[in-house]
Amino acid sequence: MPAQLRLNDPFSIITLPMIGGAGETERRLPWENLFSWPRTGDVQLPFDASTREARNIWASRLDQAVAQADRAVLLVAESSACLASIWWARLSPSHYVSRVAGALFFHPPSVEALDGVRGQMFASPDAVLPFPSLVVDDAPNGHALATRCGGQLIAAPSAAPPPTGMWRQTHRLIERLSTSVVEQDMRIMRTLGIDDR
Repeated sequence: MPAQLRLNDPFSIITLPMIGGAGETERRLPWENLFSWPRTGDVQLPFDASTREARNIWASRLDQAVAQADRAVLLVAESSACLASIWWARLSPSHYVSRVAGALFFHPPSVEALDGVRGQMFASPDAVLPFPSLVVDDAPNGHALATRCGGQLIAAPSAAPPPTGMWRQTHRLIERLSTSVVEQDMRIMRTLGIDDR
């Protein structure tokens, strides 16, 4: 990652691209194309959606990456890795998930794969994520995912911005969302008479 981006990053970035076939190294990832972001973050964990076993191995690696991060984690995922991230967040122990400050989901597939009733690949409890999420997609799948996980939908820029502009703007947005969630939780605790110290 370029030094000018890493220097002020408030997050440990974990990128979650899809494993592809031939020519994978030449394929530009959506965060590269749309936001001029670096290809990889602090850790990159390509997602293999071929089997449940591959999914489980990937989840174990994500557990390790989140546990070893030196700052709050920002997950950046594409396609089915978005759904895998949601599945992971809903089913992982809270001490892992609490380290995640937010997630960016690019071009998710249909949310039907999250359906627990039909035993889908990413079946999980139907609950909002315990961290803020932004879904970058103009298609109906993006709106459906934002609704299901309690996230916000943002439209992809029509032209890629300068390399650091959108990266820093997104960090600030995740920070604001994280802060507002914490502030809301604190207000609820005070209203219920729970000591917040």
